[in-house]
Amino acid sequence: MALTLDNATPVTTAAPSAHRRAPPWRGPALGLLLPLTVAVGWEAAVYLGWSNGRLVPPPSRVFSTIAELARTGELTRHVVATLGRVAAGFGLGLLSGTVLGAVAGYWSVARRLLDPTVQALRAIPSIAWVPLFILWLGIFETSKVALIAVGVFFPVYLGVMGAIRSVDRKIVEVGRAFRLSGPAMIRRILLPAVLPAYVLALRVGLGLGWMFVVAAEFMGASEGLGFLLIDGQQLGKPAQIVAAIVIFALLGKTTDWLIEIATLPLLRWQDAFGRHDGET
Repeated sequence: MALTLDNATPVTTAAPSAHRRAPPWRGPALGLLLPLTVAVGWEAAVYLGWSNGRLVPPPSRVFSTIAELARTGELTRHVVATLGRVAAGFGLGLLSGTVLGAVAGYWSVARRLLDPTVQALRAIPSIAWVPLFILWLGIFETSKVALIAVGVFFPVYLGVMGAIRSVDRKIVEVGRAFRLSGPAMIRRILLPAVLPAYVLALRVGLGLGWMFVVAAEFMGASEGLGFLLIDGQQLGKPAQIVAAIVIFALLGKTTDWLIEIATLPLLRWQDAFGRHDGET
């Protein structure tokens, strides 16, 4: 209910609906449209004889390869090995990136001390760490986990540090005006302000963890999806190579979705534009 300035006549204004049902074309199933269209199109191209499908096998051949690997138990063994490495490396990189990023973002002296070195290390290609980690840690699991942790560390560190530094100074001044202690300032002001960027940093770090696990499993691994890639290359099995790539994509998307779902309750307070897909 609102009043006009001319005649003070009550005017009813409709409040926007906070929980308007999204149209069907905005549902999660829409994301399947592009890969399914490409898969069906390539299957049809091979079926019609436009391609022999030798170097790029059709989806039917790829899925039959996945089914055969699952039947023999090879798929479970390789997936479990890769998931274990990614989980360990992600946990290590997440912990170190969060701690150092928070210290560098909150304490300017630590930032001037740490950040130049971290930025220099970030520019090193991932493959350059492989011979050094093999020399230091051997070719077993420790070196693989360490390489994955390196990939996760940098985006988490940058996300946390950048989010803390971008907190509105006026909000911090309000906290100081209310005489909040250091822990209270972190819990009630900095943490809510940092959480959206932190969640994004987690998702980027997890994505890099999946990328780095391939390089890690090139280091003398006898099991894992990276081993499937190398084995398929050496034995001339393009269907096995594409099958491993498809499984990487499915696992990566699933774990990213799990992080998104797990952190959703922490971000329900947001009223951002993107949370409603541009609806007004």
